[in-house]
Amino acid sequence: MSSTASAAQHEVAIPEFKQILGHPAPLWMLFMAEFWERFAFYGIRWALVLYIVSQFYSGDSSGQAVANLTYGSYLALVYAGALFGGYIADRYLGYQRSILLGAVFMACGLFAISFPDPDVFKLGLATIIVGNGMFKPNISTMVGKLYSLNDTRRDSGFTIFYMGINVGAFFAPILTQLLAQKVFNTGDTPAYKIVFIAAGIGMVISLIWFALGRKMLKGIGAPPAGAHSLARVAYVALGALCVIPLMYFLLAVGAQKLQMLLTVLFVGLSVMLLLEGIREGKVARDKAIAMLIIFAFNILFWVFLEQAGSSFTFLAEHIVNRDLGGFSFPTAWFQSVNSIAVIALAPVIATIWVMLGRRNANPSIPRKFGLGLIFNAMAFALLMFALSSLVDANNEIPFWTLIMVYVIQSVGELCLSPIGLSMVTKLAPSRLVGLGMGGWFLSTGIGNNLSGIFASHVSGDSGLSVQSALAGYTLGFYSLLGAGVLLLLIAPLVQKLMHGVK
Repeated sequence: MSSTASAAQHEVAIPEFKQILGHPAPLWMLFMAEFWERFAFYGIRWALVLYIVSQFYSGDSSGQAVANLTYGSYLALVYAGALFGGYIADRYLGYQRSILLGAVFMACGLFAISFPDPDVFKLGLATIIVGNGMFKPNISTMVGKLYSLNDTRRDSGFTIFYMGINVGAFFAPILTQLLAQKVFNTGDTPAYKIVFIAAGIGMVISLIWFALGRKMLKGIGAPPAGAHSLARVAYVALGALCVIPLMYFLLAVGAQKLQMLLTVLFVGLSVMLLLEGIREGKVARDKAIAMLIIFAFNILFWVFLEQAGSSFTFLAEHIVNRDLGGFSFPTAWFQSVNSIAVIALAPVIATIWVMLGRRNANPSIPRKFGLGLIFNAMAFALLMFALSSLVDANNEIPFWTLIMVYVIQSVGELCLSPIGLSMVTKLAPSRLVGLGMGGWFLSTGIGNNLSGIFASHVSGDSGLSVQSALAGYTLGFYSLLGAGVLLLLIAPLVQKLMHGVK
């Protein structure tokens, strides 16, 4: 049976939607729901490691390693939770109810971490993890369900949605930093409590926005047949409450032990997807294999991209010269550079792909992923140069170097991340698209956990230094470059496994 026929068998009829700017109107509702959720998520990103060191280690740099590990484990569990959130939506609640329930849990967790107690802080992080697992993969899957599999607007729809992510991520660090340091605090240490409360308010807005706007979806993402009972929501909510202590435990056991668990999960997910692909036929099996190969390279990409929230934060705080003629550039604002670069460069990258496509030279999905890895490597090459040749008398590197690192990484991200979301909806077995999307986020989560482990080694026992940063980032450069070149070499084989998916 051909892949087209197989897809047609499983594809759900798509309602007639009002079109806005050439796309289904619900896309823009999902765009704004994701904007506010990402505002909440990125609103706390810049503050977490700094808060842990300041609040629980009295500002001592020896706390950096633990802060990095906690941050990496938190992000890993956030993304790993997407694996179960996708499964719950596929089989029990439907996508709409999963998103709403996830938003409730996320908001509760964000308000909880504003309480300055280490146990309550980890309990709040655990609640955010559970909520994000139900929210994040399912709202991304909903975007794919607005388009038929052969709709040429599908990739551009995901790109627009990805812009929503980055617009929220751009404003969040700037606004939360201003509120914490300029509006509600007059000292040198930001009022981190305000950061977390502002993020919680953003999550409440996302919840209300989606609850009011979901009528536009006309049944897309509704509960599966025979599963409309509100009792199911109550059962899942109760189950989620029971999972929160488990997430708390996993945060406490340490990143190394967590890595073993995540590896087991990834192997189990891979087996499930492969078995389902085999059941659907040779084409589905090959597509599942191709998707899993891409997942493996995605892990490495995020190990080093997610230094932004860990070692790069300490780099900005202690080693980058942030003095701009009397104005000290806030550490938090570096987190917005990636987002504004993505917003500015996304149309440029998209135009390049279109131009290359007209010449029948548009890179395949595996080659785009390879380019993403290589651009990430180039960012670390710049850090190697700065830390070896541009260090001043105060042991600081120029401000522009870290800015350009974020910009170069953003180019790599644009080659990889928005295409990855769309790729999963095309390659995952048709009955397990939500689980496939969860697998994408699980691979990202594994990368994030490893990023915390890597960042903790870079910081060491005494905190980040020029020497430790140079050694660590040199390793990052060679790892990314080697993986990028390897993926470019095997790209024809992976593309063959995709059976025409572009």
